[in-house]
Amino acid sequence: MSTAPAPFTVLIPARLASTRLPGKPLADIAGLPMVVRVARQALRSGAQRCVVAADDERIVQACAAHDVPALLTRSDHASGSDRLAEACELLALPEDTIVVNVQGDEPLVDPALIDAVATLLATRAEASMGTAAHAIASAADFGNPNVVKVVLDARGLAQYFSRAPIPHARDHAPGQAWWRSAAAQGFAPLRHIGIYSYRVGFLRSFPHLAPAPTEQLEQLEQLRALWHGHRIAVHVAREAPGAGVDTPEDLQRVRALLAVQRG
Repeated sequence: MSTAPAPFTVLIPARLASTRLPGKPLADIAGLPMVVRVARQALRSGAQRCVVAADDERIVQACAAHDVPALLTRSDHASGSDRLAEACELLALPEDTIVVNVQGDEPLVDPALIDAVATLLATRAEASMGTAAHAIASAADFGNPNVVKVVLDARGLAQYFSRAPIPHARDHAPGQAWWRSAAAQGFAPLRHIGIYSYRVGFLRSFPHLAPAPTEQLEQLEQLRALWHGHRIAVHVAREAPGAGVDTPEDLQRVRALLAVQRG
């Protein structure tokens, strides 16, 4: 069991519909529904409690069968943060409560990472949100638009998130030669990890902020916070997180990995 310096709650948004993997939260992983496995990982952190915010009664029932607290929320929420804002209302959480949003498709999430992201808000009063990143390991990932990048300032606050390769080296194309040069100088671009912490007061207000033009172009919701002047503190992890599950192929990889671990 790991610990964090301030109390916090983990909320796990879970949506049954998925284009690439229908019924994803209930997919079996080593004998447990995926969302239950995520919750059990989250409970190994220092969280006071962990609650699943579901859009379908079948998810709530699956959680109940494994003693995981779950709430039924509206099915028409546009995003996970909207779903969590409703969950905060249903749970009557105080405005200053720290909440960590752990995605329901991250069955290998590291409990220590959850604690680290919660700690950001406990120690950074100027930040409205916390999140995480790690050093990108290859030029291929740096150029991949599915790998979201983040650039930080000197205080560890996010300056910008993008699907494009940032920062851009003016005098070099971002290929292998540039990558080797950057590595030799001890510099590594950062990949964003999709875990967030919020104070409940901010989370309740976030869905009412107007979408940002940058958010709509990049399809990155966290840019809305930056657009409206909020700060996002970033924990830089030493290692990449465990694999998430977006596709049937991802599901098979995670199943195989856990089968080896259980050995």
